Amino acid sequence: MDEAEASGRVWRAQVRRRWTAEQDRDALARLIEYDADPVEIELYELAADPRTLLIDRAQRRRAGQHERHIRRLKDRGRPAAGADGR
Repeated sequence: MDEAEASGRVWRAQVRRRWTAEQDRDALARLIEYDADPVEIELYELAADPRTLLIDRAQRRRAGQHERHIRRLKDRGRPAAGADGR
């Protein structure tokens, strides 16, 4: 596996593990209802930004597409790029 493939795997794993932007936004909204701190409000505005939501969805979609692609290649008996140790 080359450095680029290893880096891609780490990135995809991080994307899958983190909370979604919607979850972040909702958690911050609940926090602001309880205690409206200026920093929390700024973080909420960033999390609620439509661009942030679109980027998060696109990253998750891309990570999922790549995993499905690798799974299909394995099901067909073909080695995935970087999976054969080269």
